[in-house]
Amino acid sequence: MLINLHSHLEGRVRPATAADIARRHGVPEPDGGWTDAIQLAGPADLTVYLTKVAATYPLFGDLDDVARVTSEAVQDAAADGLDFLELRFGPATHAGPGRSIDDVVAAACTGLRDGVARSGMAAGLVVAALRHHDIELNEAVAHAAARHGGSGVVGFDLAGDELVFPDLAPHTTPFAIAAAAGLGLTCHAAEAAAGTAARDAVERFGVTRIGHGAHVADDPEVLAWMADSGTVIEVCPTSNWFTGAIASVDDHPAPVFNRAGVPLVLGDDNPMQTLSSLPAERRILAERLGFSTADLERLDRTSIDAAFLDDSTRTSLSTRHAQLADGSWAD
Repeated sequence: MLINLHSHLEGRVRPATAADIARRHGVPEPDGGWTDAIQLAGPADLTVYLTKVAATYPLFGDLDDVARVTSEAVQDAAADGLDFLELRFGPATHAGPGRSIDDVVAAACTGLRDGVARSGMAAGLVVAALRHHDIELNEAVAHAAARHGGSGVVGFDLAGDELVFPDLAPHTTPFAIAAAAGLGLTCHAAEAAAGTAARDAVERFGVTRIGHGAHVADDPEVLAWMADSGTVIEVCPTSNWFTGAIASVDDHPAPVFNRAGVPLVLGDDNPMQTLSSLPAERRILAERLGFSTADLERLDRTSIDAAFLDDSTRTSLSTRHAQLADGSWAD
């Protein structure tokens, strides 16, 4: 199965759509064009990586364009053969005069529903607070996420530059707001910081999943704690290479997590930046990181259990998984 539980809307903007939106709104074309502006030439560090992602931000200045990009992201994921997509984004970045955070979230929900209707693939939105934003702004993001729970929003996240803004303490209240609304909770942590940042996020916020968590593998005590607590790590091998979290894809800690009994799910993070979709990430697990058929089957089961899903969608995915396992439905 192909269940994507870590993918950013801002990292799924088609270059052709970027060019069209920019042309209509008078956004200057970057030197080298939109393809070069969005895509990374190779590995760098998290700050450079996020700069490439941020190149798309001027394209979210119109609510209709927010809906369009969201719909296209869902359709593109379905065209890649996915069974389910969680699509995360930071709405505060795209709010401005005439468009509140609530408006931006609502537009993304509209686009999500359109993409689901057009593709037939289930999907949900994970709203992200950002590390560099102040507490009042991130609380507003959490309240907007809570208000749109049930309309497309299924989860809440903290993202941004962990190198520059490592402190988690200021973000406790936004997570409490999201938790009270019944949203699923995840957090980018231990991508650029030490492994202890992942445990801190779990204990401080009550998250059930950690985005990336690459440096958990460097700390045996945290690694064992993650396994014992059942905290899920969202692995994104190619992205971690491009951010400099690992020296090469072959060095990704997914096998370390797997051997330690840490539950894993898979994501493609920002596929337009890395040019690596979820099917490619799954092949990396199998062909370069030594995941067996049984390992991948366990990852699928974990993905269904850990996804921020309504009961009906979870049951549907479970049924498909069972059919695939007994060979009654070709993958």
